[in-house]
Amino acid sequence: MNFTKSKYFSEAVLLLVTLFWGVTFVAVKSSLKDVSPMLFLGFRFSIATILFIPLFYKNRKQLNIQSILPGLFLGLLIFLSFASQTAGLQFTSATKSGFLTGSIVVLVPLFQLIIKKKKPTKGALIGVGFVFAGIIILSSGGKSIYSFIGELGKGFNVGDFLTLICAVVFALHVVFLDIFSAKYNLWVLVFAQLAVTSVMSFVFAFVFNAFSFEPYKLILTNNLFAGLIYTAVFATLINTILQTKYQKAVSPSKAGIIYSFEPIFSAIFAFILLGETMNGLGYFGCALIFVGLAFSEILDNIMEKRWKTNFAELK
Repeated sequence: MNFTKSKYFSEAVLLLVTLFWGVTFVAVKSSLKDVSPMLFLGFRFSIATILFIPLFYKNRKQLNIQSILPGLFLGLLIFLSFASQTAGLQFTSATKSGFLTGSIVVLVPLFQLIIKKKKPTKGALIGVGFVFAGIIILSSGGKSIYSFIGELGKGFNVGDFLTLICAVVFALHVVFLDIFSAKYNLWVLVFAQLAVTSVMSFVFAFVFNAFSFEPYKLILTNNLFAGLIYTAVFATLINTILQTKYQKAVSPSKAGIIYSFEPIFSAIFAFILLGETMNGLGYFGCALIFVGLAFSEILDNIMEKRWKTNFAELK
């Protein structure tokens, strides 16, 4: 068996994608001291688009209406997830934002069933349960579960609604990426996603500034430069290529579980680079997320071997 073509290699690549996203937390947090969020997204995706053009040039003949429309749709989903989460954070707490964004792990199997008419495996569903419990604990920020639930129970506001939109849209992106990446040219899909997100970010930066929601802010510093280069190259360009290429070999439910490792990687790099710490409750939440991934992998393998054995007996 060629390991690079196996589902395990694809899962490992998606875990690497999630690691790059995890480091992004530190890079963006440092950069946003010097730039407004929508402008940061615009420059981030513009740099990634420009760097991608030489890679895309050989595949330019594949650029047609049939292949570009799915890419434009995926790009719109990426932008809406970023924009709604950024806007939501203006009105809600980081605790609620982390919890609501993490709810994609539950939404992905639901959309997989509705859109693809395909039931998630039992292993994936049980894994989702463990991961969601881990996200609840990890999102508590070191508070007791009782006080965390109390904060979640506070009035549902516009920030919570926008963050929930982020979770819904990102879950949709995971499912539709699984569908489109198996049918259309990789390079066209990547180019369209990067370009659409770049343009939409600048458009909304103008709109937000016009309504005094997010005034322009841009101070060229070493922190901002480093943040833009890292997020544009690794968290955007490389990640979009890898995610588009390899997620099609992984079920949407399993991909959602893997992407749930982002807060774990964020916590690790925040500790290493920013000196932020996490208490025992946070470590327990991380452990549950690990258990969820391991359980889904082990149970799926057991079910797959049992199916193959039964099929061999029938023959």
